[in-house]
Amino acid sequence: MANRAERRAQRKRGVPDQYDATKGRARSGMIDEYQLQEKSRRLKEGKSGPWKPTSSELEHAEEVAMDTDPNDFDPPQVIRAPHSVRQWFRVASWVIIVVSAIMFFVVMWLPQHPLWSIITVSACFAAGVLSLFFTAGDPKNNPNLDQNGTAV
Repeated sequence: MANRAERRAQRKRGVPDQYDATKGRARSGMIDEYQLQEKSRRLKEGKSGPWKPTSSELEHAEEVAMDTDPNDFDPPQVIRAPHSVRQWFRVASWVIIVVSAIMFFVVMWLPQHPLWSIITVSACFAAGVLSLFFTAGDPKNNPNLDQNGTAV
């Protein structure tokens, strides 16, 4: 049985286990699918012959790195101030949620609270959560989603 390093090397070479009849022995006569796929990809690109490394991308990266000023650091703003009524209501919703969660822990851990206080705190929490649905923006304008709606 092939050891772990041999299995990893086979996976890197692109030989699936179902096609590996060698079981870790000599590979003469075997078809290397990875090399065939690379060759067909290169033929589609119009390149012939064996692959040779080029340094054009590395030169471009070095040019960009040399042009960059290390003292010019402007981090992106993660937290922005609310600039519309909807965003102010959204901030208020989050404040209601946080305050009601704290109050829920107070009501839960301190004894002898009336039932109306527990119901009030729970209703405030539920109202805060439901208000987030109404204050949420249009998902098409969400900068944290890609074109397929997946979070990035």
